[in-house]
Amino acid sequence: MRSYRKELWFEVSQRRELINITPDVEKCLRESGIREGLALVNAMHISASVFVNDDEPGLHGDFERWLETLAPEKPHSQYAHNKGEDNADAHLKRTIMGREAVVAVTGGRLDFGPWEQIFYGEFDGRRRKRVLVKIIGE
Repeated sequence: MRSYRKELWFEVSQRRELINITPDVEKCLRESGIREGLALVNAMHISASVFVNDDEPGLHGDFERWLETLAPEKPHSQYAHNKGEDNADAHLKRTIMGREAVVAVTGGRLDFGPWEQIFYGEFDGRRRKRVLVKIIGE
């Protein structure tokens, strides 16, 4: 069995942003040469997420509104965590959206269902962030 590891880096200019990283992960898969196995993609920040869903702007807006309802950013004072920080909501949003995605690799391709794409969800941005891609297989 072989393994491949790469970190993807992003400059996130907004506090919250959804970035379609599917092309980046597909490039990693090509670089790996692995044809059959698993691709793990995980956020390397406790206030960010990696998840699989549809690349549809209306849905992305729905995510934003839903997450803001469940864990509103403001007022910052509503969170015990926010002593010298203002990102408790980002930690909660990450918990809701998940840490990582695992996608099967079949025939040298990500084995997706219809419309599936991999996203990096940033909930406390405005700085450089990273994602780990680990691919194992033959």
